[in-house]
Amino acid sequence: MASLRKDGKKRSPYWIACFTTADGRRLQKSTKQTDRKKALEVCLALERSEAMARQGTLTEGRTRELLSQVLERTTGDTLPFFTLEGFLRNWLRGKEVSKAANTVRNYRQVTESFIAHLGGRAKLNIAAITAKDVSNFRDAEIASGKNPNSVRHGLKNLRVPFNAARRQGIINTNPAEAVELPPATKGEDGGKTEKHVFTPEQIEALLNAATAHKDGRDWQGAILFAYFTAARLQDVANITWGAIDLPAKLVTFRAQKTGKEARLPLHPELEAHLLELPAPDSGKAHVFPALAGKTSAFLAKRFAPIMRGANIANPIISAARGAKGRRVFALSFHSLRHSCNSGMANAGVAQEVRNKITGHASDAMNAHYTHHELAPLRAAIESIPGIGRKAARK
Repeated sequence: MASLRKDGKKRSPYWIACFTTADGRRLQKSTKQTDRKKALEVCLALERSEAMARQGTLTEGRTRELLSQVLERTTGDTLPFFTLEGFLRNWLRGKEVSKAANTVRNYRQVTESFIAHLGGRAKLNIAAITAKDVSNFRDAEIASGKNPNSVRHGLKNLRVPFNAARRQGIINTNPAEAVELPPATKGEDGGKTEKHVFTPEQIEALLNAATAHKDGRDWQGAILFAYFTAARLQDVANITWGAIDLPAKLVTFRAQKTGKEARLPLHPELEAHLLELPAPDSGKAHVFPALAGKTSAFLAKRFAPIMRGANIANPIISAARGAKGRRVFALSFHSLRHSCNSGMANAGVAQEVRNKITGHASDAMNAHYTHHELAPLRAAIESIPGIGRKAARK
C-alpha cells in the first residue's frame, strides 16, 4: 500500500512517496510537494498507475487523464491535450494569416495526406506519433507513384508543425526529423533533375512562336517580364499597372509564393515592350489581361504549344510511376526564372545581388539586407542578355 514519509535527515523539504511497482518492487520517489495533502494525491496516482500497468489496462490516454487530475488538484492547472489532427489543423489556421497562399497550400496538402494516412491514429495525442508513423507515410507516398522529389519536399514541410509543437513544449522530439528523406530522382541520363534554362536565342524563338497564339501579345509580354525580373508565372499573370512605375523605370510586386516584396529596375527591353502596350484605364488594370486570374496549371498548358511552335526540345527528366506519378520536363515557363539568374551569373553578378532579385536569399540574408540598393540591382538587371527585340510583333 502506498504511503508517505519525510526525509529523516531533512535534506529535502519534499514528501517522499513509497509504493509498489507493477513488477513487485518497492520504490520511493519524491513528490516534489511540501504540502502533505498534495503529496498524497501524487502518491496515490503513482500507485493507481502501477496497479493498472500490472493489470494491463494502462493506456496512453488513461495515463494523461491521471496526470491531468493530479495536476489540477495540486496546482489548479490542467494538462493540455492535443490530438495530432487537432494540432495540425489549428497550426494551419495560424499559417493562413502569416504565410503566402501557395505556402499554406503546400503545408495543407502534406498535413491532410498525413492525417488521412494515419486514420484513427490521427485522433491520438500528438506525443504518441512516432518516427515509424512518418516513415510508413513516406513509403506509402512513394508506393502510390509520387515523384520522390515531391515526397522529399512534403516531408520537409511535415517537419515544420512538429518543430512548432516541440518549441511549445507539447512534444519532446520531432518524429519527422528522425526519418530519412528519399533520394532525389535522377533523370534518364543519370543526372539530377535540375531544370534547364532557355538561351536568349530560344527566348526569341518563343516570342516569335507566341504570335500564333490568340493571346500572343500578352504571352510575349509575360515571357519578357519573367525573363527580366525572375518573377513566377502567377506573379507575372496577375501583375497590374499600379505595380509599374515607367518614369522611374521600376516594378514593385509581392510574390504570391513567399509573400516577399520585390522592387526591381526595368530592363530596357522590358520597358520598351511595356511602353508599346495600350494605356491602362486605372492602376488596377492587369498588364496581361488574357492571363490574369488563371491557374498555373491552365497557363502551363497554354504555354506548351508556344514551346512546340518554337521547336524547342523538352526532354523528360523524371517520370514517376503509379496513379500519382507525373512527368517532369526539363523546360517550362518557370525556366525563364532560372534563365534570368543564369544570365546574371554568367555576366559575373555576385550571388548576393542575384539573391535580392530572384528572392532566393536565406532568412539570415533577408534579415540583414532590409533595403535594396537600386544602383547595383539596375546594373545586374541590365546584365541579363537581351533578345535584341528581333521578335515579330503580333
